[in-house]
Amino acid sequence: MSDSALPPGTAPIKPEFLVSVQPRDVPDDDAAEGSTSHLNGRPDAGLDAGVAGDGGKQLSGAQRKKLAKEERKKQRGANKGRRFQKVRDEVELCFRVAIGKECEFGDECRFTHNIPAYLAAKPKDIHFPASEDISDAPPFVRLPDVEMVEHGDAPQNSLDPSTICPVFQHTGECKYGLKCRFLGNHARAKENGEYEVLVDEVKKARVAAAETEVNFMDADTLRKIRTKKYPHPIADAYLKELRDNATDEGNPKEIVVVPEVNGDALEGEVKVEIAAYQDQTTPGDKSQNDTPDVPLRAEEKKRLHWAGKTYLAPLTTVGNLPFRRLCVDYGADITCGEMGLAMSFLQGSKEEWSLVRRHPSESIFGMQIAGSKPQLLVPAAEIIGRECAGNLDFVDVNCGCPIDLVYKTGSGSALLDAAGRLGKIIVGMNKALGDIPVTVKLRTGVKDGKNTAHKLMPRLGPEWGASAITLHGRTRQQRYTKLADWDYIKQCVEAVRAREAEENLAPVPIFGGGDCFSSEDYWQKMDNYGVDGIMIGRGALIKPWIFTEIKERREWDISSRERLELVRKYAEYGLNHFGSDTAGVNTTRRYLCEALSFQYRYVPIGLLEYMPARINDRAPAFRGRDELETLLASPNSRDWVKISEMFLGPAPESWTFTPKHKSNAYGGEESQG
Repeated sequence: MSDSALPPGTAPIKPEFLVSVQPRDVPDDDAAEGSTSHLNGRPDAGLDAGVAGDGGKQLSGAQRKKLAKEERKKQRGANKGRRFQKVRDEVELCFRVAIGKECEFGDECRFTHNIPAYLAAKPKDIHFPASEDISDAPPFVRLPDVEMVEHGDAPQNSLDPSTICPVFQHTGECKYGLKCRFLGNHARAKENGEYEVLVDEVKKARVAAAETEVNFMDADTLRKIRTKKYPHPIADAYLKELRDNATDEGNPKEIVVVPEVNGDALEGEVKVEIAAYQDQTTPGDKSQNDTPDVPLRAEEKKRLHWAGKTYLAPLTTVGNLPFRRLCVDYGADITCGEMGLAMSFLQGSKEEWSLVRRHPSESIFGMQIAGSKPQLLVPAAEIIGRECAGNLDFVDVNCGCPIDLVYKTGSGSALLDAAGRLGKIIVGMNKALGDIPVTVKLRTGVKDGKNTAHKLMPRLGPEWGASAITLHGRTRQQRYTKLADWDYIKQCVEAVRAREAEENLAPVPIFGGGDCFSSEDYWQKMDNYGVDGIMIGRGALIKPWIFTEIKERREWDISSRERLELVRKYAEYGLNHFGSDTAGVNTTRRYLCEALSFQYRYVPIGLLEYMPARINDRAPAFRGRDELETLLASPNSRDWVKISEMFLGPAPESWTFTPKHKSNAYGGEESQG
């Protein structure tokens, strides 16, 4: 069967691998991210009978076609209201007792201190396979041949001395102690029958700097932020300036502000920061008289030398720290955390603050923040800048998020139509962040056919001090439909460079984005559109090894075994980040399944009639070159859970995975683990 026999927009798979010529439903990334562009399904739509639910009225052919289209869109949309509960041990051991310390609550502790009872109820240790245990032949992962030694004492039966604890192997110490699901690797029985948790002090000291994540927020700091006791004097002074200029634009006043927090005068470093701010706004500095939207002095910011570097986009849900580590292994130079909301940062949300966590392997790391106004973004930036000082290379302002939840609050792509407000945000954040650069990510415009970025982008650096710009070649209305407009990206780059040349300014890095799915795509765009680099988003979700392809300028026909090794590595990084106890194992399982919900879309190069593959091509049902390749291409979420069980053990009966895309939820909305 030739490629011409396949429907348009279908991946050109060789005939010998085809199971069906009909393309599979393509997952709707727009709907999965919260879009309302799709109609809600009607509960009374009697599609099969062609009869309306109201009064049994016969529908015309056109009406049936319209309803069928609605139903398909409903199937293609997002599974809304996904919930992922934490899975805990049947008997919960006190964490302090688990790591060999005294519990301050004693007998009043709500967790058990009975170690033998806990170990008796604890499930068997999970066997974590090494790289050499992976094969492309069933069962794909080799388990140890020896059975666990049976003893009369039940607690010993749960320990497997042959297993490997990824946390212990990486760091020389497992901070989860007896609660670890790979306990046999670092626990030994003493003569009195008790267990001691082993620590490899030599390895612990050697790898401390290379394996220890940074940007942790302690509970006391979060409490101060939550109760509004955390000082942000630079933001307070800047916001007061905005208020003063708004009420008395013709007679701006000198700013002399000594903010107070709950009545207590600020001391030490905070007063120094206020003085530094006042140095920028002295009476002799007339640049502040008209508007705060002024260029910063060049010496105030670090220059970003990003030309030619590979950039992993900030990715909601899937772009977590383990995934970023994986992409760094494959060649990503710049990484950015998932989008966080300024309001949630100011509310002291533990979950939001976890988004700034950084692994030492991330050589250039930034975080992305979304908000609607300076009153949210500037104080949040000041706190982030102080708490992450030395461990944050840039802060990115999101002006591109298209989802309704963000857009309707005036955040994300809504800022594209609010240039004045955006300018105040960038200027204020630049002041609040000190020497940490501010970058901007945006789309071409809000409405289809009404691009505005060519007017906005030339102002970002010269007027407001943005240190780098990333432009996604679609409007907010387009979401991920149609192809990215790279000709317009080139037009915007030229507009920025023209103003920089006119004002003799140093050029800021400009990255483009959209539809980059291969080394050929990447270098063709780099050579023809004037950008300094390309931000990779969906391409990295589907094939994280795209960065290797780019660096080596080749298309990699990656084997199924190499892809399963990638999954093993993700599980390893996930356990190190989320934890090796029961809760951490199943959190890792959840995010591994999220990653597989994108990676299954990859069509192996060896199956294609011609290259390069295109990101929006729909794959027909196909079989791989071996059983593992076929399994990795399965759109069924139950198969993703099955793959997770190769590395994380059997999923608990209470655990479920609801995929983001409805088209992957076979046999009901929830896929039972």
